[in-house]
Amino acid sequence: MTSGRRTILDLVITIIIPLVILTRLSGVLGARGALLAAVALPAGWGVWDLERQRRVNIYAIIGVISILLTGGIGLLQLNPRWLAVKEAAVPLALGIAVIASHPTRWSLARGLFETMLNTETIAALGGLEERKLYERRLVRATYLFASSFFLSAGLNFMLARTIVHSDPGTHAFNAELGRLTALSYPVIVVPSLMLLIAAAAYYLTGVSAIISRPVEKLIKRL
Repeated sequence: MTSGRRTILDLVITIIIPLVILTRLSGVLGARGALLAAVALPAGWGVWDLERQRRVNIYAIIGVISILLTGGIGLLQLNPRWLAVKEAAVPLALGIAVIASHPTRWSLARGLFETMLNTETIAALGGLEERKLYERRLVRATYLFASSFFLSAGLNFMLARTIVHSDPGTHAFNAELGRLTALSYPVIVVPSLMLLIAAAAYYLTGVSAIISRPVEKLIKRL
């Protein structure tokens, strides 16, 4: 399956179908039944994908946990404010993980950025002075990368507090949760993605300056 088709399939299963279930089928399935169905589909897809890939993907794991927490808040009929807290906590935890992991061998930012470089670029950074400049650039890019998650946390919290007011376990709560899901992409993902692109661009232009090669010569060919 091509990456484009895979992306469309991911969106359909994790966003579009749950949205339809929450907003259109609550009357048929009941408030709890619709919530269970809307949560079970993307959660099951995430678990199946993790099993199929045969490797640990921290982002996928956190996504599944986030979906299960959303379902738990609805089924336990907790105060809707907890949904806003959960919506902010997940990207906040990711941002903290990006910064905390940087000094370790499991650096999330290093793993992301260095996968963009070809082997010739990595070899060109072998000099001590070049490596020092590179590490300083990587640290700044790491904080810029983490800031995309912090921005998402703030936007998530404000959006959830603005939209979701009804008590969990009701049709109104399901409808509001559907609206929150639908609006999260244009309101949250777009600005966060712009920050992520800015971090990648900052990183690549820095590497380009350090080894005096154009950016297009640094990255792997697709």
